Amino acid sequence: MSTNDNVTLAARQTESIKIDNLLINFTTEFRRIWDSSGSESKPAAFWRPAPAPDLLPGFFPLGDVAATGHANINDQRVVMVVCEGEQQSGDRRKGPALRPPTDFEQIWRDAGSGANADCSIWRPIPPEGYVALGQLCSNGCDKPLLNSVRCVRKDLVVLSSISDLIWNDKGSGARQSFSAWSICPPDPVAGEIHFAPGTFVGVGTYNKPATHVTAYSLRMQIPLQINPPPATPELSENGQPLLLEPAKITQIAKLPWFTVKDPDLRPLEQLRTSPFYRLERTDQYVLVGYGNNENAENRIYKWTARRPQSRGARDDFSFITTIAIDGICWPSQKPAMFSARLNKRFTHTELSGGWNGPSAVEIVTIVPKNKAVAAYELRSTYRLLRENNTKVAMEVQYIDGNSFHLTEYPPEKDSEISTTPQPVDDASVATDTTETERDVTTSPLPETGLPTATDTAP
Repeated sequence: MSTNDNVTLAARQTESIKIDNLLINFTTEFRRIWDSSGSESKPAAFWRPAPAPDLLPGFFPLGDVAATGHANINDQRVVMVVCEGEQQSGDRRKGPALRPPTDFEQIWRDAGSGANADCSIWRPIPPEGYVALGQLCSNGCDKPLLNSVRCVRKDLVVLSSISDLIWNDKGSGARQSFSAWSICPPDPVAGEIHFAPGTFVGVGTYNKPATHVTAYSLRMQIPLQINPPPATPELSENGQPLLLEPAKITQIAKLPWFTVKDPDLRPLEQLRTSPFYRLERTDQYVLVGYGNNENAENRIYKWTARRPQSRGARDDFSFITTIAIDGICWPSQKPAMFSARLNKRFTHTELSGGWNGPSAVEIVTIVPKNKAVAAYELRSTYRLLRENNTKVAMEVQYIDGNSFHLTEYPPEKDSEISTTPQPVDDASVATDTTETERDVTTSPLPETGLPTATDTAP
């Protein structure tokens, strides 16, 4: 992928993205190969990514960069470069992540264009089991050196589509037509990121190709750190329990800088200061209702459980950061240089009601005589952090309706309490249940006119 900016990247090595035995990093240094000066076509130039050997030793480009205009793009654009890393999966049969091409096929020559210098465009021919993710420009008619570029193992990439026109040679006078196009990655499955390499697809025509053998994007799993969940609360006495149980960071998604829109940093500043962001999920049990039945008969209790999630908060967070925390693919604007989707378990979209559920539900339970009962639900708080632990945007909260937990005191031996509430059924609120045959029910409440917590005696 590539991006434009006018902030100079600090001269320091940043942490690489690791995908099995592939290392991905970024450079803002380029070498001009050819430009259209002297021809009658629109201004354009082709640039070779040239990562500094002291900062990024062993890194290679995936192809050249096509840019409109003749201005210098050094320190104005950031493009990915790749390096061979150590095998992470332990499966040595996969082979190296990168290999040089076996040959090149010529796509275009500017013969007859009148440009100040000769130019030819070449497609790398990858070895078996590998694909090329870009093309190369040659200042002249000679093939590029095989060591100028790297091809990537097939299991590390995903087939992509042709996107926008970058440049064509219309008006140049060349005997052969040529156009260069950008690459757009497809939507990923949950838990993955697809990102285009920032190279170009060149064809010997002015027509947009439907497909192309170098139209690929890199794919990666979003690194997800999963910690043990908080312990379920249990009543140990008849007294009123605390409203909130201790909070615990349970999941952390590690997001590359280019998947996040930081309102306080430009893209190259992000790469320099926060090459990765942490999207943390903190889980905490919240008391929904408490009842202490000191009567000699069973008693019905009703509580209102309000949901903190809202479409407005979700949309505001996404507008500021581009991140869709509801399990939808982002960015929403297409085409884009990347596409990402969070894991469904992380976003509560695998089992629970989702982010478009009711703003509150009513919980009804029957508490036996001489019993205290407390009802809890799990509240998740999402926050986005830079590497220096400063927060980006506001926090967003969500309550998982499937996390309902009921605890009683004193506990009954061999007693089972439902932790998965069902829709309200009048029959379930009967008054003749025994101590071990209680039911818990929930019912969505309207958006307005929410009742307060109540309890009623049968």
